[in-house]
Amino acid sequence: MSWLTAEEALQALKTKPQTLYANVSRGRIRAKPDPADPRRSLYQAADVQRLAERHAGRRKAETVAAETIRWGDPVLTSAISTIIGGRLFYRGRDAATFAEAATLEQTAALLWNSAETLSSGTGAGHASPSLQAAFLALAGRLTSDLPSLGRSQAALRREAHGVLSTVADALAPGLAGELLHLRLAASWQRPDAADCLRRALVLLADHELNASTFAARVTASAGAALSASVLSGLATLTGPLHGAAWQGIDALIEAASGFGAEQAIRRTLAQGNHLSAFGHPLYPEGDVRALALLSHFPLPPQFADVREIGEEIVGDKVNVDFALAAMAAAFDLPREAPIIVFSLARSAGWLAHAMEQIESGQLIRPRARYAGPAPEAVTGR
Repeated sequence: MSWLTAEEALQALKTKPQTLYANVSRGRIRAKPDPADPRRSLYQAADVQRLAERHAGRRKAETVAAETIRWGDPVLTSAISTIIGGRLFYRGRDAATFAEAATLEQTAALLWNSAETLSSGTGAGHASPSLQAAFLALAGRLTSDLPSLGRSQAALRREAHGVLSTVADALAPGLAGELLHLRLAASWQRPDAADCLRRALVLLADHELNASTFAARVTASAGAALSASVLSGLATLTGPLHGAAWQGIDALIEAASGFGAEQAIRRTLAQGNHLSAFGHPLYPEGDVRALALLSHFPLPPQFADVREIGEEIVGDKVNVDFALAAMAAAFDLPREAPIIVFSLARSAGWLAHAMEQIESGQLIRPRARYAGPAPEAVTGR
């Protein structure tokens, strides 16, 4: 990964320092402290080059449109959440600060712009949290849930309560009316993990237009039921580049246990593999969600070694995927705990975005830039 000084970045961009700093704060250019002088910053060369090309106006409109789907400018207007200056905000409220005392139920009410706090589901006995059960329960709703079009926001919010309760009963089974983080901790028989689980659920509830949220909005834009939107989001979340990134972190920790953190990291990088534990394009100074969560439990030794050595070698700080995996290890939670927590939390955000998309009345339908064989000549007869 190549880095530029401020002078080199400004020369490439042909812009003012204020514009460079603004692009960093918006997550368009990754930055890190200069090891030779901590008072100075270095800037990711690929990010600078991408913006320089955009500003030069050398790209066609369809190319610009295509790149908005890959870490580009926002492609949809939303009032739900945003990342500004390295901080995550839920409807204008700092998410890390909000997570100090809030529950997922209160977060859902905030994201849904609702005065009514969510109830914690109907209760589902004492089964273990199950991602498979969540998929089956959501799929089961699709045959009876109404399409979302032509219905008021009040009616959709009532249905959103039901959909989130369905997800909660699969991912955090427990007593009806009990707060979801308490149900989750009880289902894993780890009451000491309850407060960290609460914080994680709040911090992960929404994150602007990530891949799974975009999938949920596309589904909602077609007028499908809210349960279909959450099912789309959940399916997308299971990808290894999104919510299932914890699996790569587990593999890294296992390798570090075998031959040390430094060798595990160096071998992974030498093989050309991405280290999912480090960095996030929207947080050049470090994932604020990870920092907010990691400060509330002691890191297991192996995770502490990987964090210290990895941040030095890679040059990026650990992210929320690392924090989730570390939390699971610290409290001896089941191996799949990170994806369970992620899925339960993000369901609240998917529903918020689905309802916002429905209210916009717009179908999300990008055009494709054809790159196949030349079409046959059409002759008029």
